[in-house]
Amino acid sequence: MNNISRIVGLGLTAVCLAAPLEHAWGAEINTTTQKLPPLPWHLADVWWTFEKPTPHFESLDMEVTIDRDVATNINLYVSPCGIAQINGMDFYGGLQTAVNGWAGKESRERVHPGPGAIFSRWSHDKQTKIGLEHVRMAAGGLCESAGYEGEFCSVRRPLAWKRGTYTWSVVRGDLEMNATGTNTWFHCLVREHATGQTQYIGSLRFEGMDFTFWARHAAFVEVYATAKVPRSAIPEVKVTFGYPRLNGARPQFKSASVNHPGPGQQSAAPDCATAVAEGEKVVVTVGKIFERDPKARKHALDLKVAP
Repeated sequence: MNNISRIVGLGLTAVCLAAPLEHAWGAEINTTTQKLPPLPWHLADVWWTFEKPTPHFESLDMEVTIDRDVATNINLYVSPCGIAQINGMDFYGGLQTAVNGWAGKESRERVHPGPGAIFSRWSHDKQTKIGLEHVRMAAGGLCESAGYEGEFCSVRRPLAWKRGTYTWSVVRGDLEMNATGTNTWFHCLVREHATGQTQYIGSLRFEGMDFTFWARHAAFVEVYATAKVPRSAIPEVKVTFGYPRLNGARPQFKSASVNHPGPGQQSAAPDCATAVAEGEKVVVTVGKIFERDPKARKHALDLKVAP
């Protein structure tokens, strides 16, 4: 099972998508007959493996560059944190062209404010319900707690991100004692490099007070469905992921790879993205659909990471 795949989506065929996706198809693909996999589409899943876990986890910083503006009628999820794990608990997040959620903890009306950032976590076993007591919302932010992709809770906040470079961060915050023991709040922040401004996205509560970050990390680029835009086009865009920083430092590099989920895999996508190493960074280029050699669906990335 692909742990960074999201499992919600709509089953669509190329017949219904041919018009909105016209700019993204390769000429060699027959768009009137090709059956497309259900959304969401993981166009590229990037994995880094480190030499060892990071004890006493305090912060994760992921730099990401988007090379152009993306239309808000396209559902694009750029996730510099496709999945991370501390003490066996998974979290993820990033930038979306179309965040949505509940405007308050008492509301169950889904609102769609547009572009924004997201920070989510699953319960320890993904089966035990995790409620909104684990959530602190930012002013004007959104939240959600549900079980349609494993039991999770989440904070989101509108953020008018555009072409540029951003750092998506999770930072250890305050402790909280309750009947179950000691808990720690982790805060999500997004810094826009062009302006230097940092936006607080919200906070999530994790069980425990001392955490070890596992010896890997993941990122992904995804096209997804919403009630507002159920049939998104594939944008032409280049996304560059920087090397992960844990507690302010580069963890010792062991290996890196990319997987482009294909037929029969969870979150399978049309082949419309490639990933290459550029120094210590990974560049994902999204564009026209093409025929991929099945042997190239998963391959190593030869990063050059300074000691």
